[in-house]
Amino acid sequence: MELKFNPKRLSLARQRRRLTGKGLALAASISAVTISRLENDDNEPDEATVAKLALSLRYPVSFFYADDPEELDTTAVSFRSLTKMSAKERDAAIAAGRLGLEVSDWLERQFNLPASDLIDLSYETNPEAAAKALRGYWGLGERPIPNMLGLLEVKGVRVFSLSEATRTVDAFSFWRDDRPFVFLNNFKTAEHSIYDSAHELAHLVMHRHAGSQTSRAAEREANGFASAFLMPANDVRSRMPRFITVDLIIKAKSRWRVSAMAMAYRLHSLELMTDWQYKSACIELGRRGFRAGEPGGIERETSAIWRKVLAQLWNERTTKHEIAATVNLPPDELEGLIWGLAGPMVRPDRAGKPTSLRIV
Repeated sequence: MELKFNPKRLSLARQRRRLTGKGLALAASISAVTISRLENDDNEPDEATVAKLALSLRYPVSFFYADDPEELDTTAVSFRSLTKMSAKERDAAIAAGRLGLEVSDWLERQFNLPASDLIDLSYETNPEAAAKALRGYWGLGERPIPNMLGLLEVKGVRVFSLSEATRTVDAFSFWRDDRPFVFLNNFKTAEHSIYDSAHELAHLVMHRHAGSQTSRAAEREANGFASAFLMPANDVRSRMPRFITVDLIIKAKSRWRVSAMAMAYRLHSLELMTDWQYKSACIELGRRGFRAGEPGGIERETSAIWRKVLAQLWNERTTKHEIAATVNLPPDELEGLIWGLAGPMVRPDRAGKPTSLRIV
């Protein structure tokens, strides 16, 4: 059976590379009209044209002859910082989500992964109560969460990275049938990514049936949930003194593995700091560099699933380039989807001694 060029995959690859039709035409030395006709399935390209497109987009030729990529219901995708994103950034992130589904399907065929174990809290309008309910369901009690990423994975959430070197795309999440997905931008600090994980968890359990959650009210709910889920009220109240200083905030944040600003926000929301104290603390934290980053921050969380998968594949002498070829992706796109998640890998060298292998 003769393979047919898939115009939808051309559009997908172009969006991932953040190119307009004219931009791709210029890069591939093809007319813009030809690009338009190809994406509209009006023309069937010859091998030379496909080769030019593949070279310009840095995608394997095989990618353009695979089945239709799965569409994402964009009305059901919850984005953070949506108002700050350009259309090009949003399209690139959505395209990453579609590629992530293909990698996820491959992963499901190769390995037995945890089933989804989330509950529907769409009836709950109080984010504090929702966070407490989910903690109770998972038996977490009031203790801090040592690894938010690992918790999501154990509960069946499929977590991928976004390789977008931009601060306007924080994270996004969606449901595909009965499988929850979260995509995190690891360009941010480790503390920011943990908070983003909890924020997206809120959308998954509180807003699953509400369609696109771009309203300020929904974002406030997700922020409130994340704050309460990561920093349980009783635990915070029992451990913080009556008079709170900036130095105490910086020390306390390491217990709950959050940013200094998030810690200050939680203390203020629990009325452990007055408005004046909170405002003064934010100013001082900003002066110390905690608004733009997280000085002396924690190590980034890593994915137990991807570490095990890559270790198993390494034992079978399967490289990441071979995995990429199996799913018809360029290696950089595969790395982008797991960038920052796998962390340092350990494999034996030829002498049988362990060496470090990092997927970045």
